[in-house]
Amino acid sequence: MYIDATSATSAAPAPGALLPRPRAAEPPFHLVATDLDGTLLRGDLTVSPRTRAALAAAGRAGARHLVVTGRPAASCREFLVAIGYRGLAVCGQGAQLYDATADRLLVSAALDRDLARSVVARTEEALAAGPLELAVVTAAPENRFVVTAGFADGRRPGWDAMVDREALWAQPIEKVLMRHRSVADDRVAAAAARAGAGEVSVTHSEKGMIEVLPAGITKAVGLGLAAERMGFAPADTIAFGDMPNDIPLLGWAGYGVAMGNAHPDLIALADEVAPRNDEDGVAVVVERLFAHVAPA
Repeated sequence: MYIDATSATSAAPAPGALLPRPRAAEPPFHLVATDLDGTLLRGDLTVSPRTRAALAAAGRAGARHLVVTGRPAASCREFLVAIGYRGLAVCGQGAQLYDATADRLLVSAALDRDLARSVVARTEEALAAGPLELAVVTAAPENRFVVTAGFADGRRPGWDAMVDREALWAQPIEKVLMRHRSVADDRVAAAAARAGAGEVSVTHSEKGMIEVLPAGITKAVGLGLAAERMGFAPADTIAFGDMPNDIPLLGWAGYGVAMGNAHPDLIALADEVAPRNDEDGVAVVVERLFAHVAPA
């Protein structure tokens, strides 16, 4: 469950709730909520000058930019610093509320390790295709990314260690990531969701990464918590994403935009499909909505 360092009374919408939508972009939007990977970030993990300029124009019009990412705060900090980001960010698939200005984690949620191990075992049993490759994100504030040796081909930047499966459970954790070398991601996600029904949340964040989170944690919950603190409602919000973990994000917002590179499940429910992340899709939409704003 949430551990809130500043308040125990903040309410959040039902996870993934689809709220009334305008079905047409009706500015002014006062909150521009964006995923990071595959959305705001290009393939080289940078934010283009065009996208920065578009978000700056939205800011001059009085809108706020809110990052809503699956990355834990410790992993997204460098990207926020690079674009001069200030204020709140939703991290860890909605499990964390992070104050980027103060570099302080305000809210975090932990996942019970015994429950996580049980869900992994039940998922493997349901798939009947051999063991899953696993990783965990350790509890805040460190949020170390610890993986088994077969989780991916080679070590990636930011991965803390490669360990055997038993060592994954040595410390408190925030989430488990799973993949299977020969079973499609969608099938792994469906099996994990059935195995953990009512006990955990399961989402698909990127290719080869199915995430098991504390029950009730979604990007919609994190966005709702941040928006409440910032004084915004769903109707004030336009949201951008690219993967199934962004379905609750777009569902909560008054207007939802899928990137051109998005998963088909997200495209199916979006109000609009923007160009791809490498084609500055966020900027294309934001420029149109805030075209009245004078250049800096």
